[in-house]
Amino acid sequence: MTGENVAQQRVEQIHEAFSSVPYARLLGIEIGAIEHGAATLHMKMRDELLQNRGVLHGGATASLIDTASAFAILTLLDEGESTTTVDLTVHYLRPVTEGRITARARVLRAGRRMITVSVEVTNDSEALIATALTAYLRLT
Repeated sequence: MTGENVAQQRVEQIHEAFSSVPYARLLGIEIGAIEHGAATLHMKMRDELLQNRGVLHGGATASLIDTASAFAILTLLDEGESTTTVDLTVHYLRPVTEGRITARARVLRAGRRMITVSVEVTNDSEALIATALTAYLRLT
């Protein structure tokens, strides 16, 4: 389902949609790549994203995962169609204290009502720091 090019007009619409998400701006999330059924997003570490022990807060990682999933799905939706998250399961594998993390989301299955997405999050060294499986409900 991934690896196909997305029409330039659709990519521009996705970038426009992304720029209208204040929460993504608050976290400092940036778009890396958009493909059919896939999205790569980045987030740089900042003091505001750390928990009290100097490690990236799990909620910031989960937010990056949810955002990457949503934008991978957006490449598959028809005009006017939307979705909402119904499940997000994250496995945190190693702590992050500096640098940038990257979430690579890919749609595993896009059914009539449910869409399932797999996400891998890596650090600057490409070490796997988290994995996730998400589910979204198509809204009419």
